[in-house]
Amino acid sequence: MANKQGDKGAHKSASGSPKQLAMPVVAAAVVVALVVGVLLGHFVLGGSALSASFSGKTSVSEGDLDQVIATYTYKGKTENVTVRDAIESQSSLDAVKDSDGNYTLPNADSALAVARNKILAQVASDEGITVSDDELGSYAEQILGSSDISSIASQYGLTEDQAKDVIRQSAAMYKLKQQVCSTDAGTMPEAPAAPAEDDQDAATADYGAYIVGLLGDEWDSSSNTWARTDGPYYEALKDETWTPDSATYAQAQIAYSVAYQQYAQQASSSSTEWTNYVNGILSSASIQIATLGA
Repeated sequence: MANKQGDKGAHKSASGSPKQLAMPVVAAAVVVALVVGVLLGHFVLGGSALSASFSGKTSVSEGDLDQVIATYTYKGKTENVTVRDAIESQSSLDAVKDSDGNYTLPNADSALAVARNKILAQVASDEGITVSDDELGSYAEQILGSSDISSIASQYGLTEDQAKDVIRQSAAMYKLKQQVCSTDAGTMPEAPAAPAEDDQDAATADYGAYIVGLLGDEWDSSSNTWARTDGPYYEALKDETWTPDSATYAQAQIAYSVAYQQYAQQASSSSTEWTNYVNGILSSASIQIATLGA
């Protein structure tokens, strides 16, 4: 099975079991990592003419879909976020349409996410970052396990154009992150396959090869011995008896634990670097949002 990239939409728990993010989460968090947000003084919620049209409302009519619920100013240019924009950042219009033909009013978080994502999309564009159709399909396969956009759209209640836009934005943000962050999150290690219940203690060549595949420069493949003894794998396995042709599941788990800890540390450092970068961008923007539902 191909490894998944650590900071994309598909993740695994420490036990190695897959855990997939729902498309609405990907849509709302297309910036890839959580961000603190704009600095105090640049973000205003309510208290303006924007809030008057929506105060006390929980739904809007079709004629209200293009009303402005937020504005943002970045590099001296002010842009609008409409009701339609906020709804379609997380679902299709039909998904929030009630029996009376009205639409659930999006909350402030949805409007803020749209503003953030549009600002970051502009940054990516300014950096010359583009995502081809081939790259879009490959990225969709990596984060959602499928490159069939029609199927993805149907699964998550989106139109095909919405699904393409969400995945393309997320892919662009991933490219931007790779470009601006000096710390590579790396690739999440694949956990060793568990043996049958009655074979837990059996030593196999597969587990031996699995361990060697993780050791990197700590192992000398030409002589089948440790290349150095100052690394984390040696420290974890020095009291274990194993060879590249014979190791147990428990020993493979020890090696996997080391690999996962290293990945987690790298991913955390990369995430912190990305968060600081994003917050630096957003701190120069002003975002004003109407008073909306919680």
